[in-house]
Parts: sequence; C-alpha cells; structure tokens
Amino acid sequence: MITRFAPSPTGLLHLGHAFAAHLAQQLARENEGLFLLRFEDIDHTRVRPEYYAAIEEDLRWLGIQWDAPPWRQLDRLDSYQNALETLKSLDVIYPCFCTRREIESELSHLTNAPHGPEGPLYPGTCRNLKNIPTDKEPAWRLDAQKAAALAGPLTFHDLKHGETTVDPLLLGDVILSRKDIGTSYHLAVVCDDAAQHITHITRGEDLLPSTHVHRLLQKLLDLPEPKFHHHQLVHDDQGERLAKRHDALSLRALRESGMSPADVYSQMPPLNL
Repeated sequence: MITRFAPSPTGLLHLGHAFAAHLAQQLARENEGLFLLRFEDIDHTRVRPEYYAAIEEDLRWLGIQWDAPPWRQLDRLDSYQNALETLKSLDVIYPCFCTRREIESELSHLTNAPHGPEGPLYPGTCRNLKNIPTDKEPAWRLDAQKAAALAGPLTFHDLKHGETTVDPLLLGDVILSRKDIGTSYHLAVVCDDAAQHITHITRGEDLLPSTHVHRLLQKLLDLPEPKFHHHQLVHDDQGERLAKRHDALSLRALRESGMSPADVYSQMPPLNL
C-alpha cells in the first residue's frame, strides 16, 4: 500500500490538513505500506517559497514522517505535457480561447445553463470551433462526451462510499491544461498518483466529484486504477469548512498558543479507517 498527502504551498496548514495527513499516514502504517509527501504547486502565482518549509516543519512537529523525498509538481511539467499529447492523439480534448468573463456572459444568456455539483459548467463555446486562432495560446478542455464514449462504463471503489458508477459528464468539459502553466489539477494529480504508484488515494469528500473525471483520465491514459478514501472534512465552531484564510486555526498558531501535538490530535474526528 502507498498513500500520499499532497498540500499546496500557498498558505499554512490547518487542522483539516493535519487530519488528512494523519489519516493517510495511519492507513499506510497499519498496512505496512509507504506514506509520501507531494507539493501540488502548479498554482505558481499563489505559491510562496517559505510555505514548503513551513509545511514540512508542521508535519514533523505532529510526528508525521514521509518515506521518500517530497515531489514538486513544477518539476514534472514535461510529464503532464506528454499526457496531454496522448489525449490530443485520442481526439478527446479541444483548445479553448474563452476568458472567464466571456464564459460568465455566455452562461447568463442561457435559459438552461448546465450545472454540476460545483456550480455552472462550461457551456461548450469552443467545443466545435471552426476558425482556430493562431495568435493566441489556448487552454485545453476535456471533451467529456467523446471521452465517455471512448472509455466506456467505469466505476471506482471508495473505502467509505463503496462501489460508485462514474458519471463522466458530472463536471462537464473541465480544463486539463491552463494557458499559463500547461496543465491543471485534474491532469497533474492523475499523472502524479500513477507515477508514484499510489494505491490508495485519501482526500476530503469535497473532492469526490473530481474522482469521476480522474477515473476517466486514468482509463484514457491507460493508468492503474487506485482505491479511494474520501474522508470527512474538519469544520470550525460555526460549522464552516476550514480554509487557509482561518489563520487563527493554523497549526502554526495552535502551536504558538501552547498546544501540544497531542492537543491537536484530540481535536480531530475519529479516523474510521
């Protein structure tokens, strides 16, 4: 068994991150497996160098230790480009030149705008574009319908939710390659999990919809099928999901307030592995 914790170095870790890392490590340890650390840093405009070290320091303070040198996605852009070329050869992606404002304008004029679990879906403006601009750098989107037809029926197994049928259209034509970086979360995470031989992907249940896209990409790219464990999220006293803007609940702030690692663990939900 190989699990991983994959934070973004765009802020300090909070209690929710600690729970996610602890769960991934414990799952691996209880099965005599490996636990890996990976930095998801393709959001390079928000990444700060000091957060790499801060994340490692906070994890070590909690007694969480990884079993190999951490990976950084910014070191793997060539791998994502190779995967994108494979998807191009399968004719399941297309270039998109829309700005965010143009997409919002298009959606506002639709009487039945497509919606998914995370809000409005891309309306397909560039899906059948005839005149491809040659002076603009495009993003690349998944043609979900073409991809679904090529991949056929799919499922994934979740340790908490059981066997789930993939809905390849759930998130619509998601971006697989941003104009500024040449990849996206969906493409990078699928490539990385395969390259690191991750057998069990543990992450928050807020990412459960993304797994439908990831299984589709794994099939198209002929990558191994891992198991999943979408765990509960940690909330604050008002019932809101923790985010990096909750500075007072960062591990750094908790530590500086005098809390011990044992105190932090006592505030976490049960692991329920």
